[in-house]
Parts: sequence; C-alpha cells; structure tokens
Amino acid sequence: MFLSPGTVEEQLYPGQSLVQILLLLVAVAQVPIMLFLKPFWLRYEHNRARALGYRGLGENSRVSALDADGDLDGGLGRNSLASDGEGVAMLSQDIDDSEEHEEFDFGDIMIHQVIHTIEFCLNCISHTASYLRLWALSLAHQQLSIVLWTMTIGSAFEQENPVTRVIMIVVSFYLWFVLTICILCVMEGTSAMLHSLRLHWVEAMSKHFVGEGIPFLPFSFKTLLEEEPVD
Repeated sequence: MFLSPGTVEEQLYPGQSLVQILLLLVAVAQVPIMLFLKPFWLRYEHNRARALGYRGLGENSRVSALDADGDLDGGLGRNSLASDGEGVAMLSQDIDDSEEHEEFDFGDIMIHQVIHTIEFCLNCISHTASYLRLWALSLAHQQLSIVLWTMTIGSAFEQENPVTRVIMIVVSFYLWFVLTICILCVMEGTSAMLHSLRLHWVEAMSKHFVGEGIPFLPFSFKTLLEEEPVD
C-alpha cells in the first residue's frame, strides 16, 4: 500500500485501490497541517487579542496620569510630573517582575512545531516497522509448522508398506503433537504475546498517553485520618 499505491494483486472489495490512494493522501496531508496549523493559529489569536487592546503579560503598559478633565490626579503632584511645560505625564507601570512571563515569539513556536512534527513522523515510521515483527513471527510460525509436519507425520504417509505406514503414523503423530504443543503453541505463542505487549506498551501507548498529569490517588480512610487532625 505504501510502496506501490493503487496496485492491488488480490482485490478484497471493489474500489480498493482508490481507497488506498485516498488514505495515503490523507496521511500525507496531515504533515503540513500538523506543521503549520498550530503556529499560525496562535499568531492569529495573538494578533486578534492585540487588536482588541489586550497586551502580553511580559509587556509594559503606559498609564496616563491625567484624569478625565485633563487635570492630574489628586494623589500626584503637578511639579513632580510636569516637564518642559508639557501638560502630559505618563507613568510606566511594569508587571510583577517576580513572575516570569514569556512574550509571544512566532519563530520560537515554529521551531518547536517543526521539531515535534519531525519527531512524530519518525515515530510513525519506526512504530510501523516495529509492528512488522508480528508479521515476521507469523511467517516464522508458518515455516516452523511446515517443517514439523514434513519431518514427522508427513513423512509417515509416504511409506509404501501399509503396516509400516500405520506404525509410523501412530509414532510420528505423538511426536508431532508434542512438538506442536511445546514449540508452536507454548514457545511461539509466548513469544508473539510478549512482542504484542511490548509493542502496545511502548509504541501504541506512547502515541496516545503522556504521563505528565496529576498522579492517581485512591480513596483511603487511613490517609484521611492521617491528614486531618482528630479533635
């Protein structure tokens, strides 16, 4: 589907090649959307907020010391604020310096988005390649089952003597059955299960879950009694 889009050797349903091409186009179109949508949307929101009169948390605001009548406020002296005969006095009011506020920087946001987009695309490719391990395990399982059948009960059916054929079938059946249970079902099944758990935990969960929130605390009367003082 990825290496040769639109080429279907065994068609499962009508229009399968067209559906595969559409799915590939949708997948490719997500890359520029992921790259440009968030930065430009944040810049649009920032510019709209500036147009409405809002200012950033890290910016300085100029507050006029004149009241509505053109006079200075009662709490401020005229002589201390007037300069060169001008009747306008401005106070520079800074936001609390103790708190760190970041100004909007489109270039910085764009760089971060490029990094996240590249990382996400590389993860998609690596995760897809990792899931091919299950496909490789299925091929190995098939070849191993063919080898077990050929080397045990399959060779018994090729005997020309009927008596020897019956004896070989009975003996080789138990050998084939034991090897099938021990190797194919137990060993191969456990290997496939462990690979599946590993892929789901490492590859799939990392794409849908980020453990950076509030840790889960189960309800406990013992914890409540230890935290709350008893009168």
